[in-house]
Amino acid sequence: MIDAFRSYLETQQVVAEKQVDYYLAWVRGFFRFLKTSEQAPVSQEEVNAYLKHLSLSREAWQVRQAKEAVRLYLYFVKRSRAVPEKARSLFNSRWHGAAGEMKRMLRLKHRAFATEKAYMTWVRDFFRFVKGIDPEALSGDHIRDYLSYLAVERQVGASTQNQAFNALLFFYRHGLHRETVSIEGALRARRGRRLPVVLTKQEVLRLLDQLEGVFRIMAQILYGCGLRLSECLRLRVKDIDFERGTLVVRAGKGDTDRVTVLPDSLKDGLGAHLEQVKRIYEKDRMSDVDGVFLPGALEKKYPHAGKRWQWFWVFPSKGLSADPRSGKIRRHHMHHTGVQRRIKATAEKAGIKKHVTAHTLRHSFATHLLENGYDIRTIQELLGHKNVQTTMIYTHVAAKNILGVKSPLDF
Repeated sequence: MIDAFRSYLETQQVVAEKQVDYYLAWVRGFFRFLKTSEQAPVSQEEVNAYLKHLSLSREAWQVRQAKEAVRLYLYFVKRSRAVPEKARSLFNSRWHGAAGEMKRMLRLKHRAFATEKAYMTWVRDFFRFVKGIDPEALSGDHIRDYLSYLAVERQVGASTQNQAFNALLFFYRHGLHRETVSIEGALRARRGRRLPVVLTKQEVLRLLDQLEGVFRIMAQILYGCGLRLSECLRLRVKDIDFERGTLVVRAGKGDTDRVTVLPDSLKDGLGAHLEQVKRIYEKDRMSDVDGVFLPGALEKKYPHAGKRWQWFWVFPSKGLSADPRSGKIRRHHMHHTGVQRRIKATAEKAGIKKHVTAHTLRHSFATHLLENGYDIRTIQELLGHKNVQTTMIYTHVAAKNILGVKSPLDF
């Protein structure tokens, strides 16, 4: 089994080639410590005892490496013993029922439609991974094995693995009605620190100068207000307060509201844009089109609110489309793909060599505020970050850091 494990490590490229022998040595030492064969079942308590034994004479990094080696081996053994089995029709119906209950709860909790699609995709992938076994037989072990599979064999990033875990946690709690799920022992994807791509102020001006019409207005909001693209697309007329110079983000990431600044230089252009949008709104009212989508239970509580001007989209789509949830034919907001494509193409046209997306403008908003002397807490509030550590990443890309350090080469 150890030889097969070596082949697995090398073919899957789970660890660096020079570390394979060390991983095998830790596994062999583990079974010598247990005084048992490599095929024998192993408990978590035995793994903990081995690691505690190592900590008495080894350095901390060696203990961490041994821990990962043993986890990898136990995962490999479990996967190699897995026998494919056909899913029974009874089990399939139970899966459909649990998935349907999960979807109902996602909508009851007002999760974004994009979140719903992502979560359901992970549940379908999990169904294929466990080969359609009876949902009643599912346990935390299946989630641990699945997360290990994502990290080891599919080599997904840490954020992707976390999204998969959140989806399955929601499925277990609201589809299977089980509260306690532990992922202790799962192999986690390595999380590296990635610095955000940030444009200089001159690059932002070049980008904006190349944009026209509604795409220019959207780019100005993304950069001038620090919005995520989804937040910009979901803006309603009532969210903009020209007199106070503020813009309200409703149900942003984490289902929280926040207030951000509305640039004075944007007011005239945005006001002219809303006059054009109002003509679209009046055309819909004359055609008696169903009102725009309302969040939560507002559509039931205020059945005519969706037809009022204050609830209309700031960036409506050109045509009508079917609501993916209700099936009603109505006007939705613009789709994110068109905006992303336009910004990317315009950045290339402007001669910007960086990888530019709509989110790059939000990164630039935060970085330029920091460079202009605004404190990190204020920027955190404007961005809507729960943790200030998330906002601190911009201190690493600001042109002048807070310590005022100067390279010795400049001396």
